[in-house]
Amino acid sequence: MKITLNQDPSFPEPEVIINCPQADEDILRLVAMLRIYQRKLLGVLNGEQHLLDVKDILYIDTTDKKTFLYTETAVYESALRLYELEDGLRELDFLRAGRSVIVNFRKIKSIRPELGGRMLVTMDNGEQVYVSRQYAGELKEKLRELERSFLK
Repeated sequence: MKITLNQDPSFPEPEVIINCPQADEDILRLVAMLRIYQRKLLGVLNGEQHLLDVKDILYIDTTDKKTFLYTETAVYESALRLYELEDGLRELDFLRAGRSVIVNFRKIKSIRPELGGRMLVTMDNGEQVYVSRQYAGELKEKLRELERSFLK
């Protein structure tokens, strides 16, 4: 793959153009990673609405029919349901960790297997989230994809 970076102060904003004979899996993954930098979510904290960069969200949790967005510095409430967020974030490396949790794969610091097929995920900020046995396979597959892409 050939990579070219053109810098010019006259450019009004960054623009990414990908020229390829055909958009394969690697190209589509690259496009998805670039899109994460454009996506925003609305979160409420202390009665104020905040526009959050999706890339800054560590994980999403639902408790008592309320959905919360966790960043390194704060916890925001979202009006969206977990399944709505899951659908919108799937292509951006967010994956289901349990019935009420979605994690940002890119914000995982470490993973430890636990008894009963569960996994304990430590996020970049040190918080820990359990991945249930039901969703551990999806996480393991994501790890295998990561290794395969590294070996290419």
